[in-house]
Order: sequence, then structure tokens, then C-alpha cells
Amino acid sequence: MGNLQKPKNIIFILFGLIILCLAYLFITKSNELSPPESVNEYLNVHFIDVGQGDATLLKGPDFTILVDAGRHDRNDVVPYLYEQNVEEIDLLIGTHPHADHIGQFPQVLENFLVNEVWMSGDVHTTRTFEKALDAILETDANYHEPVANEEYTFGALEVEVVHPKENTGSLNNGSIVFRAIYHDVTFLFTGDAERDAELEIVERGHELRSDILKIGHHGSRTSTSDIFLEKVSPKIAVYSAAQNNSYGHPHSETINRLNNFSVEVYGTDINGSVVLSTDGESFFIDQKQYNSRQVYNSGNDCIDINIADKTELTEIVNIGASRAEQIIELRPFNTLDELTMISGIGTNRLSDIHREGKACL
Repeated sequence: MGNLQKPKNIIFILFGLIILCLAYLFITKSNELSPPESVNEYLNVHFIDVGQGDATLLKGPDFTILVDAGRHDRNDVVPYLYEQNVEEIDLLIGTHPHADHIGQFPQVLENFLVNEVWMSGDVHTTRTFEKALDAILETDANYHEPVANEEYTFGALEVEVVHPKENTGSLNNGSIVFRAIYHDVTFLFTGDAERDAELEIVERGHELRSDILKIGHHGSRTSTSDIFLEKVSPKIAVYSAAQNNSYGHPHSETINRLNNFSVEVYGTDINGSVVLSTDGESFFIDQKQYNSRQVYNSGNDCIDINIADKTELTEIVNIGASRAEQIIELRPFNTLDELTMISGIGTNRLSDIHREGKACL
């Protein structure tokens, strides 16, 4: 009997070892097949509806940046930041010292821990500007006046400053202009920079190509020039303006230029706060922020020079029957500036065409 018991024990031991090995392999394989814990790696850019002012929140997985802080006569930025669960701000940027851009700096600095503040370096004489400076001084935030060609990293975000090169005293044209790069997706923020500043930036040879453009100066005709748009080549553009504002922003000339470059345009006067989300490869507009994915259009009087017939083309300033025929022969056009190929259309007549805002692509 004793000799028979030993083989039985060995069999039980071997069987147990086989079961343990199979269990180990099953658990290991299950762990390999289980997806890793999901991590929110999205950057959400909020173009906040602050009326006739500017405020943009960049909330990423490991950084929070606020570009401008709304008007001095409103109190809507801090509540919006609380709604987005903002607790700390890595960087607060005042693109330039006008009251509709730095108006709520004191409230932001009082309610949130701000690690660093950027200002353009230009000085203004308003009480709003003085209050903003006082609020900065009362904190422990680092202060910096960035200039062109400086580069910084905030978590997963790269920031390239392209303007100003130096302080000139021109408040709008001294705006801080920078690219914000999140993996493969790029944003360009322009403050209230106008055509003169845009030309300086282009002439300095900065890399400007960006997927999303924050339209300069609330969509004013003095900004977003053709040469600048050509270099930026955005897919989406966003402006900040109040409904029925007294400035007439956005101006039809600017919207027409954007339409000519086939850019989708969103505005806070139409869409409310516009939220764009990106994983660094693709991006989309958060339609929950407004009722429809509405694209601003300048109206029904836009004449597409690539498809309009001869009669329609003659409705454009400086385009008579002969030039209309030439347009039809030379089509398709990539930009309106190519109309200079038409006999008799030089820079002055081309400017008239742009100014009228009737021609488009």
C-alpha cells in the first residue's frame, strides 16, 4: 500500500503545478489584453464670449494658460474659469494694455494662483492698466515681456513668440503674437496686431503656418491681411466681438478675405463661447457650446470668380466685359491677388476689388 501512495501524491502535485501555470498564463494574458487606464490628453481651447473684448483659455492635460482677461466693465472671466475647474494658471498673457484685453486681470490674479504673467511692455495711461500692474505686483507671479524668437515649453505645449521684436509705443501693433503648438496642431494668437505688424512678422521670416487662427483686432479690416493669411493658411479662424457692437466688427472685408482663403470662421457674437478640442492630431469644434455649427458668411452678394458667368463678373468693381472674359479664360484662381494677371488690373484696382468685398473664391 505504501508503494502505491507515493505515485498518487506525485500525480496530485504535478496536477496542481499545471493548474497554477495555466492560471498564471491566463492572468498574464488578460492583463495584456486589458486596455490601459484612459488619460485625458486633450487640449481644450475656449474662445470665451466676453462681449467686445478678448479672453481665451487653453486647458491642457498638464498646463493652463489664459490669453487676455476680458473687459474692465464686466465680470465674466473668473466665473467661466471656475466652470472649467481651473485652480491654477501657469501663464497669464496680456497681449497689449487696452482695457478690453486686461480689464479683469485683478479678479483673475485675486482668485487663482498665477505662476507667470506676460505683458507686451507698452505702457498705457488708463486706470485699468494701473490696476492690472498693481494686481501683478501684489502676487508672487514671475513677470516677463517676451520678444520675437523666444521659445518656451509649458507641459506638452510649445510656445513660439513671433512679435514684437521691440517696444514701439504702438499699443495694437505692439501686441504679443505667438504660436501655440500642441503636438501636430498649431494655433496662432495675434492680439490686436494690425497690418503693419503682420508685414513685419512676415518680413522677418517667422514660421506662421497654423491650423487655427485667432483673428486679430476683433475682425477689424485693419488686420488679417492677404499676405498674412497666405503665410498662416489656417483651416479655422475665430474672432471675438459683441453682437451689434458700435465698431461694426467683424468687418465684411475681413470676412471676405477669410472666405477667399476657404477658412471656416466662427465668432463669439454668433456662436457664443467657441470651444475647440484637439488630441494633438485632429481637432473639432465643441458644438455643445451653441445651437448649430454656424459659419459666418458675408451675404449673398459674394461673386465667386471661379464659377460666375460673364454678366455676374461685370458686377465687380473694375471688371468690364473684356476683363470678365479674361477671368473666364484664366480660371481657376487660387487667390484674388491673381487677378493682377488680368490686363489693366494693377495694385490700385486690386485694392478696390478687395475693399468692395464682392469678389470671392
